[in-house]
Amino acid sequence: MKNDEKSPAINRVDGRLKVTGGAKYFAEFEIPGTTYCVLVTSTIARGSIASMETKKAEGAPGVLAVFTNLNLPKIPGLNTPEGNNAKKPSGGETYQMLTDKKILFAGQPIAMVIADTLERAQYAATLVKTTYSKQPHQTDLEKHKAKGVMPQGERNADYKRGNPDTYKTAPVVLEASYTLPIEVHNPMELHGILVNWTADDQVMIYAKTQGVQMTQKAVAKAFKLDEKNVHVHTEFMGGGFGMGLKTWPQEIAVVAAAKKLRKPVKLVVSRDQMFTMVGHRPYTTQTISMGADKAGKLVGIVHEATAETASYEDFTESTVGMTKFIYDCPNVSTTYRIVPLDRGVPIWMRGPGEATGAFALESAMDEMAAKLNLDPIEFRLRNYAETDPEKNRPFSSKHLKEAYQLGADKIGWSKRKNEPGALRDGEWLIGYGMSSGTFNASRGQASAKVILNQDGSLVIQSAVTDIGPGTGTAMVSIAHDVLGIPVGRIKFEMGDTTLPKAPTQGGSTITSTVGSAVYDTCTALKTSLAALAIAQGNSPFMGSKAEDLVFEDGMIQLKGDRKKKLPVGDVLKANNLPTLDRALDSKGGPEQETYSMYSFSVHFAEVRVNPVTGVVRVSNAVSVADSGRIVSPKTAASQMIGGVTGGIGMALTEEAVLDHRFGRLVNNNLADYHVPVSADVPHIDTIFIDKPDPYINPMGAKGMGEIALIGFAAAVANAVYNATGQRIRDLPITPDKVIKRVA
Repeated sequence: MKNDEKSPAINRVDGRLKVTGGAKYFAEFEIPGTTYCVLVTSTIARGSIASMETKKAEGAPGVLAVFTNLNLPKIPGLNTPEGNNAKKPSGGETYQMLTDKKILFAGQPIAMVIADTLERAQYAATLVKTTYSKQPHQTDLEKHKAKGVMPQGERNADYKRGNPDTYKTAPVVLEASYTLPIEVHNPMELHGILVNWTADDQVMIYAKTQGVQMTQKAVAKAFKLDEKNVHVHTEFMGGGFGMGLKTWPQEIAVVAAAKKLRKPVKLVVSRDQMFTMVGHRPYTTQTISMGADKAGKLVGIVHEATAETASYEDFTESTVGMTKFIYDCPNVSTTYRIVPLDRGVPIWMRGPGEATGAFALESAMDEMAAKLNLDPIEFRLRNYAETDPEKNRPFSSKHLKEAYQLGADKIGWSKRKNEPGALRDGEWLIGYGMSSGTFNASRGQASAKVILNQDGSLVIQSAVTDIGPGTGTAMVSIAHDVLGIPVGRIKFEMGDTTLPKAPTQGGSTITSTVGSAVYDTCTALKTSLAALAIAQGNSPFMGSKAEDLVFEDGMIQLKGDRKKKLPVGDVLKANNLPTLDRALDSKGGPEQETYSMYSFSVHFAEVRVNPVTGVVRVSNAVSVADSGRIVSPKTAASQMIGGVTGGIGMALTEEAVLDHRFGRLVNNNLADYHVPVSADVPHIDTIFIDKPDPYINPMGAKGMGEIALIGFAAAVANAVYNATGQRIRDLPITPDKVIKRVA
């Protein structure tokens, strides 16, 4: 298939396995003699353990061990003398679990109870009694913003071009602050790990990880093992969204416990522990200061963000990154600060910091458009960046203008009135809002292996983990495009450390990175097949060149005479080859330094607001993705729909609430932490520009998972303003906030 041709809309290759229960997730693997781990957690936010009574738990039926800081086996590769005082960089190891008495956050694991059944472990955990020496804690970012510090690293340094104060003297000025609360990972599948030591220096692990080789490296380092002796398997994952981007302390502790007990140990954290042990989107406040001339041309933007981190580890993300380049503005300044609090460390969530930053920036753009009495799309077009103003490079591809038009046509933007509150349907106020989104597009390094069998079937191998977007389907589609083998004859083997190396899945890079490795490897196999087909004695292709051959429907055909053809498997048979395989490493080149590579999105939302009850409903949504060539249209559409659903949660329902008197969450359950349900989600139209990026990779495909969410919350907030005339800058937009402002 040529680079500019559209891929077929194939079904998910793992769909049948998932709907019939054939797909096995980490907790479903069965190992004889498996024992069960339950964690006991701290009820205070800061201090130390004064005493812990474990005898009753140890004597409970079925209990094999209770591990605390007094008896957890030492982990040789960890710097245990520093214990919880070791401050690690973002993305590195956090505190070391059960190494001392210090309490760093409420919900911190302080003991592990292991028993022969889950129920016995759960009961025994209730018998562990702890007293504490409390210390004053700090969990309220609003009260401690003045303590914000600039994180280390060039990526988080203050940015400036032009004169940042220019906006102050512009004819039209906006200064506004925005708040995003704590958001928590809540997929159906809980986090955890299943560990089985098969020898003193060999361990088998099933885990909820977004990168099996990342987990392999972490365990090998912690226990001073040869990496090849750490076997990690995660073929299926019930939603990652960021929580699986690091190996958490409780996972390492379970590995240690399993080695001590010489038994398999399984940990599946409880739902309330999901709120404290596997990261969260950090509470973040932002201020946007913006100036424009009367013609609607931006004069200056100042974007300041302050976010929480943990007292023991710096976590950072690109909250202000989008502001640096998305609009053509001569004077731009961004600052990013983090405030250490007595909380568990945050982690990247879908849309990482860009989703947080886009809410503030794109809300401010809508506010400025209103001040100028301009249509929000027209205002963006007047400030459209044809080239990257941050890096002074051309974009590898950018079709955002086309995306604006397609989305506007689909949502019925022409019905929108610039005057807020002008549209009504009975008691409901109707509003329309839109927002832009963007995320870095890149190509990393990966390996892949392809194996062609005599029966014409193909096996693709890569260690990459599929966290839900349909990675296997995309890879099968790429192989089908290159080799012409029917989709049903292609199998993708993944999620295991014995397979060729691949990066951790996150940051919208896998199709570009692993897909390129599959493309390159299949291309090499295709070249070998063509040579064999031409060279064999009775070949119908004698005297032909490789470029004269067409690979289609599992056949090799002569381009000028399709009657001359051979099944690909017959080429192997004729050459006495049971299989033909190729394995390659693949990575990008200097093009990544020549061009600015980004994916772009435009989100449109229609909302209905009840001014009496304050209820906001998203009644229609359109998302347009400019992410290069679409490799797998069906799974791409699902990606966009999932992102919009998450954006509805960000805009209207999701907020983890802290009682700062105790530093503890008060809604750490799915009854009180509200994720969108089916009734909250309207029909969502997804549109793809589907134009290959000519530089990023051989498929012309760019990432999509993040842009599916980035900006959508702002589109909803902007629609609420269009419906009511009231700006709600603190998410989520709950009925009480609407009533307070509309009444």
